[in-house]
Amino acid sequence: MSEATSRVCEADLKLEWLATNGLGGYASSSVCGAPLRKYHGLLVSGLPAPYGRTVMLNYVSDCLVLPDQNEIPLSSLQQSQVGIEGNIPLVEFRLDHGLPIWRYEVNGIILEKMIFLIHRQNTLHIRYRLISSPYPLFLKWRPYFNFRTHEQPVNVQIPNESYLVNVKEQQYEVKCEGFPLLRLYNFDHPPFTMDPQKIENVFYEIEFLRGYESVGSLTSPGYYLSSLSSGETITFIASTESWEAIHALNPHEAIFTERMRRRRIIKTADLGQTSNIAKKLVLAADQFIITPTSRFEDMIRLQAAGEEVRTIIAGYPWFTDWGRDTMISLEGLTMITGRFKEAHSILRTFAYYVKDGLIPNMFPDGEKTGLYHTADATLWFFHAVDRYIQYSGDDDILELMLPRFEEIINYHIKGTHFGIKADTDGLLFQGAEGYQLTWMDAKVGDWVVTPRRGKAVEINALWYNALKLFELWKGKSLEISERCYESFNRRFWYEEGQYLYDVVDGANGNDSALRPNQLFAISLRYPVLERQRWNSVLEAVHRDLLTPVGLRTLSPSHPDFKSTYDGDLRARDAAYHQGTVWPWLLGPFIDVWLKVHPEEIQKARGFLQGVEKLLNPNDVGTLGEIFDASEPFHARGCFAQAWSVAEILRVLKKLYSLSH
Repeated sequence: MSEATSRVCEADLKLEWLATNGLGGYASSSVCGAPLRKYHGLLVSGLPAPYGRTVMLNYVSDCLVLPDQNEIPLSSLQQSQVGIEGNIPLVEFRLDHGLPIWRYEVNGIILEKMIFLIHRQNTLHIRYRLISSPYPLFLKWRPYFNFRTHEQPVNVQIPNESYLVNVKEQQYEVKCEGFPLLRLYNFDHPPFTMDPQKIENVFYEIEFLRGYESVGSLTSPGYYLSSLSSGETITFIASTESWEAIHALNPHEAIFTERMRRRRIIKTADLGQTSNIAKKLVLAADQFIITPTSRFEDMIRLQAAGEEVRTIIAGYPWFTDWGRDTMISLEGLTMITGRFKEAHSILRTFAYYVKDGLIPNMFPDGEKTGLYHTADATLWFFHAVDRYIQYSGDDDILELMLPRFEEIINYHIKGTHFGIKADTDGLLFQGAEGYQLTWMDAKVGDWVVTPRRGKAVEINALWYNALKLFELWKGKSLEISERCYESFNRRFWYEEGQYLYDVVDGANGNDSALRPNQLFAISLRYPVLERQRWNSVLEAVHRDLLTPVGLRTLSPSHPDFKSTYDGDLRARDAAYHQGTVWPWLLGPFIDVWLKVHPEEIQKARGFLQGVEKLLNPNDVGTLGEIFDASEPFHARGCFAQAWSVAEILRVLKKLYSLSH
């Protein structure tokens, strides 16, 4: 599968591409080549504790050397140098099987560059293919480093002399105290010239715009110089793996193997005649399913059961695996794509971590234990297991899950951490000072921007759904589920607005802010909201919250509405759930639409047109986290988000199935 593309334009140059390795490691930068974030790097290795994700190769200066010794650069730290008007002859960017390819044309020379990572290795291949040239050329390839964990600021300083290069039989090892070895290799053995250089004042534009340290330096020990004739291919390799692993696959075998792996992923997904957009999203989904490198005990437990440990990265570049995001994304990432073994392993892993009736909210990067500050992830766990059984038919998983679910329900009834406890009316209360427990919580310093302490609407929709699923699986009724249903419909209905309160019994009473959380009272398998009120809720959400790229988190008519998500950390957090658009919410919105208007499939399909335009021919093959709440709906936040990809893919497949 190769996607046609258009010529690179100025707007494309700042697009962020992503390649991943199935370990949480990745390669990412801007299309123009300049690193714009501290997270950008051509090899960000996913390493075991104590490292975590570590930037091992930040940037490569590559150029063609002509017979007259003039140089044609292929990359630049300055965006203005790229494109037809600049010095760098980049004419096209495209994805081939989801792999990024750059095409350069100048003076009869046509060259393509591809970047990819070996699956489940921290090994980078940068492949150059000279399609045509009127004369032989040389390719000059210079790596630049600033070793650091990917969360550290760009101005972390390591002295030049700290990067030592060891050479043995054309195998180069870059050594820096406190970091693993970085190995550089090329199977054609071009010469490496020791020529130390340092670039000062590298500007990271997005870090500047986000209010973080934005100027740093990069160090290079030297460069490769390789001859290249028309029709030839040369591949440079950077890796933190052993030499045995590096030599196990030559460049031709490596790219062939990766393309075959990607074709199998698409074939396994069995998308039928769905759109190319869906196929792109299947490959994007693969980027989030990883083998965690820091949780050795998980690996041992699952191997003993004949499985392999898997988890889901919530988003690139900075998220780790989050319980909430995993359970929401699991259906779209694994079940829609036919990856039931991975789904089973993920569910089994989280079942092991149930503690005092909760699953972890997140696992910090490079650490073995989770943090449990969440009120909704555990309830989404019920939903994910239900969807797994529905797709796979494997209800044997309940033998493992039912004791965990019984423990969870009992803890929620009697009370557990963070103020999570069922009230006498059957509704679930949550809230603890200093903790953000729902997906829509945000804090600026000590100020909670969206205070949702109390009985939140989606928490109670999930609570009711969990109770009913447990009744189904256990084969017995729970009195609390009926109390929950009756209380919900009596307490949450906001008569004046004809929709649902977002929170009842909160610190300031009942919160009538119009938010999308109420959709879950209808969208889940067991809706807690009475049927006669569905249409009214849908109309309110459709009227005030729907945009071409997702749902607003707050009505524009609310005094706290923020139309843009930008500025420093304080300004961004103040807007995170105060209007900012989230594409993943199109999933439950379309679910509700189809429940209320089952015959209007094509209209429901139309709600996805805006996000489909984001996956146009010269896109980067994934969907990001958030957008501004007003036109032109600029993309913000993480540039690749698991639940955005998962939910759009899920409803695409659902709509296709309903219309065929």
